[in-house]
Amino acid sequence: MNQSFEYFAMAWSNPDLFLLTAAGTFAGIYIGAIPGLSVTMAVSILISFTFSWEVNEALALMAGVFLGGVYGGSRTAILLNIPGAPSALVTALDGYPLARKGKAGQAIGLSTIMSFIGGLLGISVLMVAAPIISNFTLAFAPRDYFLLAVLGLLLVGSLAADSFSKGVFCGALGVLLATVGLDPLTAEERFTFDALELMNGIPYVAAMIGFFGFAEILVQLEHLDVKQVRQELDKILPSLDKIKKHLPLSVRTSMIGVFVGALPGTGGDIASLLAYDHAKRSVKNPSVDFGDGAEEGLIAAETANNAAVGGAYIPMLTLGIPGDAVTAVIIGALFIHGVQPGPLMLTETPHLFWFSAGTLMLANVFVLIFGLTGIGVLSKIVQCPKGILFPLIFVLCIVGTYAIQNSLFDVYWMMGCGLLGYFLKRYGFQVAPIVLGLILGPLMDVSFRRAALTVQSDASRLAWEFVSNPITAVLTAAIVLVLLRRFIKLIQHRF
Repeated sequence: MNQSFEYFAMAWSNPDLFLLTAAGTFAGIYIGAIPGLSVTMAVSILISFTFSWEVNEALALMAGVFLGGVYGGSRTAILLNIPGAPSALVTALDGYPLARKGKAGQAIGLSTIMSFIGGLLGISVLMVAAPIISNFTLAFAPRDYFLLAVLGLLLVGSLAADSFSKGVFCGALGVLLATVGLDPLTAEERFTFDALELMNGIPYVAAMIGFFGFAEILVQLEHLDVKQVRQELDKILPSLDKIKKHLPLSVRTSMIGVFVGALPGTGGDIASLLAYDHAKRSVKNPSVDFGDGAEEGLIAAETANNAAVGGAYIPMLTLGIPGDAVTAVIIGALFIHGVQPGPLMLTETPHLFWFSAGTLMLANVFVLIFGLTGIGVLSKIVQCPKGILFPLIFVLCIVGTYAIQNSLFDVYWMMGCGLLGYFLKRYGFQVAPIVLGLILGPLMDVSFRRAALTVQSDASRLAWEFVSNPITAVLTAAIVLVLLRRFIKLIQHRF
């Protein structure tokens, strides 16, 4: 036990590791805040710089960038309605309305505190329950991931404040767009129309920047005469009473984040979506309506996506299976340094497990410190004259999109998605479900077909497995209950 604590505290006591974690977290926050610069890309680049380092130094820097990047996406989501990362998509739903009411400083302060709480709980679960949770997630079959994706697609309907059907339509449109490109199992072309540029599919980051950034510019151009909102910066830190009030919700949504993060192939985007839906269903008297600046919606999204980081480390360290794209890159870094993550890691190299937990905890502290600095300067962004702000955002959208793959074709996609998003917004459609559909689509596609292959495409056997397996049955029941609840609401509305 003493030796475990020694490994855990190594990053805290070693000046070099302490500074590397701090530098990684600081860089991650601002990388995550820039649309188009993904945390996955940043960690991938780090491998080429750190392959000659000691493994502890490399892991400390990567942990800081990872945790800082997940939090950093909330900055531009709140201030500009442009999520810096997919995990911040749901944050924008209530964070941006708060900024438009002059409460950008309070929104960032609240998101920082709740991100810290979510990260703290996620890392604590990683340390205490890693073997238990990893064994449970190992029981998930391809059909379960398919059902999880379907459930997520149905839940995006709850992101559409006015119409469930509009939300599901936009989610389905996102899934349709996700099928463009090469088939992931057979490598056959799908909806490419013999265009070489469509072989790799539609880059969802470019689509995200278009739907949220460029579309928002076009919408706001119709309101140039609206007076700028003066931001209240005198109360950035939420009161202790407010934190206590929302603590039960933050704990529940953090646990959702840990669990979803521990499912291989998922991540903070799905975790924040499920947590947001849980908040909408469980909070009886929100501060305001969800989607109109509800603090509860912001809390649910931020606690879940930060807790998912600790969850993503669970299958990576205990099973050698990546929890998300970033941990897949970190696994590659571990292999380069001669470390084999997997079931034997806790017995053969326990020091790396506890060191990883310690660096994540230290990075979480730095998220709190760095997250509460510079809020005054950042909040001035939304007070900038629109004649200056909108051209600057447009340039950033183009640069951020081009930086993904150095491709002008991605820029065209961004602008096309922006135009589509503008017209959808004009007619009361939400664009967030489209981007989430783009993310969930490949998971749904591959998982269902793998499930069909396991039963040799026997429909009756596949149907039986959907109700006979306990995990599958629970997920099936959840989908049925969501549809039944919506059907009952529709009947009540009609009569």
